[in-house]
Amino acid sequence: MIPFSILDLSPIAQGSNAAESFRNTLDLARHGERWGYRRYWLAEHHGMPGIASAATAILIGHVAAGTSTIRVGAGGIMLPNHSPLVIAEQFGTLESLFPGRIDLGLGRAPGSDRATSRALRRNPATDADEFPRDVAELMDYFSSGNKQAVRAVPGGGLNVPVWILGSSLFGAQLAAAMGLPYAFASHFAPAQMMQAVDLYRSCFRTSRHLDKPYVMLGLNVVAADTDEEARFHASSMQQAFVNLHRGQPTQLPPPANDYLGSIGAQERALLEQVLSCSAVGSADRVSSQLKTFVARTGADELMITSQIFDHFARLHSYQITAEVREALG
Repeated sequence: MIPFSILDLSPIAQGSNAAESFRNTLDLARHGERWGYRRYWLAEHHGMPGIASAATAILIGHVAAGTSTIRVGAGGIMLPNHSPLVIAEQFGTLESLFPGRIDLGLGRAPGSDRATSRALRRNPATDADEFPRDVAELMDYFSSGNKQAVRAVPGGGLNVPVWILGSSLFGAQLAAAMGLPYAFASHFAPAQMMQAVDLYRSCFRTSRHLDKPYVMLGLNVVAADTDEEARFHASSMQQAFVNLHRGQPTQLPPPANDYLGSIGAQERALLEQVLSCSAVGSADRVSSQLKTFVARTGADELMITSQIFDHFARLHSYQITAEVREALG
């Protein structure tokens, strides 16, 4: 079976706070390392009451310091929010502290709303258009042959694997043209998944970074001892998406019985679309869903995200998922 990795938004559960989220993040990373997950990635979001991973590089350092073998990285850094030099220095520092364990996934979305984008000093009308140039500049800072007047110290000459992240065809085209690994956000934006994957694979150009295409796909997994229990825990994720769609982002809500029965047909259709790349159920059901997803997509790696309110239920979900992977393998 293909490798499984963990995507953590460091969720802030309703009634909790960021400090507890960070403790839970490190605890999950340590368990994930023991259970054989390949990577532990954290995502940059800003101004979101239910997501604590805004200072992504700092949190990556915290997780890497508390683990020993699992790769730790960004899934991703929203590069238009930052100077490429600053990101090269941050991840050069991380790679120097934790050699051979750091990944850098790059996206071009703001990871925030319009007002927060302005507070980040972004210009949404032009910043995203500079993304390919910013990626090239950032990678040049890592190069040992960098001839720019400005150098990243630390950063220059360090081997920090760069990934392109995306939820549309743009990232697929860029990753293919640059010969970089590609991660698609199918866990929340699945509409163009297969088209993007096919485009990336057909247009891929071999590079010094990668000799053949490599695709990682995001997948929501909520696993429990029974299908009913898993559906119950999945309602927290469903509530969070509906609240976000309503323009009212919240802390991660507690699970609710028959949540789907309490909302209208339009919102149920929204959830069916945005969460179509999900596996929810007992071990047997999740196993069947994972096999079907991998067979359909040909993914080289799965990035598993599990937005579950109760920390111990989230740990149990990742443990079941790891056991399913071993059984399939």
